[in-house]
Amino acid sequence: MAGKWDDWIGRETRSTDLLSAELAARWCATFDRTVPEAEEMPQGVHFCLCTPDAATLELGEDGHPARDDGPGSFLPPIPLPRRMWAASTINFHTPLRIGAQVERVSRVAAITEKSGGSGPLVFVEVANEMRANGTRVVREQQTLVYREAAAANAALVPPAPGNAIFDPAEWDAHRVLTPDPRLLFRYSALTFNTHRIHYDAPYAAQTERYRGLVVHGPLTASVLLQLAAQQVGENRLTSFTFRGVSPAIAGEPLHLVLRENQGALDLAAFAADGRQVTKAQAALG
Repeated sequence: MAGKWDDWIGRETRSTDLLSAELAARWCATFDRTVPEAEEMPQGVHFCLCTPDAATLELGEDGHPARDDGPGSFLPPIPLPRRMWAASTINFHTPLRIGAQVERVSRVAAITEKSGGSGPLVFVEVANEMRANGTRVVREQQTLVYREAAAANAALVPPAPGNAIFDPAEWDAHRVLTPDPRLLFRYSALTFNTHRIHYDAPYAAQTERYRGLVVHGPLTASVLLQLAAQQVGENRLTSFTFRGVSPAIAGEPLHLVLRENQGALDLAAFAADGRQVTKAQAALG
């Protein structure tokens, strides 16, 4: 299947944005933070810039922009209906400042077909380069995965919480966050993300077979970045890689942890019963 999409490899799209004072204030309010006086925004704000702007009529049933085989379609029309943000590798070059004019160039870097326990999978690698006032600020390699629809009678995922209790003893820092639907709604608004698994509970359960509203992958990544900043200082990371392991569900405690590892940082998010949600690593400048 993957060879069919070779024409999409190398396709680019450009988008622009303004990191306005108003956007900065909304981002900080979402995470219960104050706007930094130095006007250098914390790492992770880039997820909320240069967001998709497809018209409502151009959205698919799941809320993502519909894809076709025309020359104007940035992502290929892979006939697998479920889409997930699986992972990202991010390089931070220069802090983003309030008032910056931002441009992002996105390029389809690779398309790979694999087979998993749930059936065929297609991975799309998207390389993003973001510049602010002409200076490179962020480079990111984003991995999207497309998979088949879940059967109507498939068991809801993730499994209901077990009796085990997460033990943070092996970690240097530990924070507990319970992301509720209000936080998910605000983050969807910040990122102009209309994927219905984040706000439409009946759709999430009945169509995509999730046990509840799903916490955004970059939202979990953002709070892990904030945990790192609490430990080592703001804008200290030069790179950050995260991978989704299992869905986080709104209304359930999320254990965010960090430990030093030979000059770098290991980070993770776990459910209350120890089920791992996110795995991440970071390097310091």
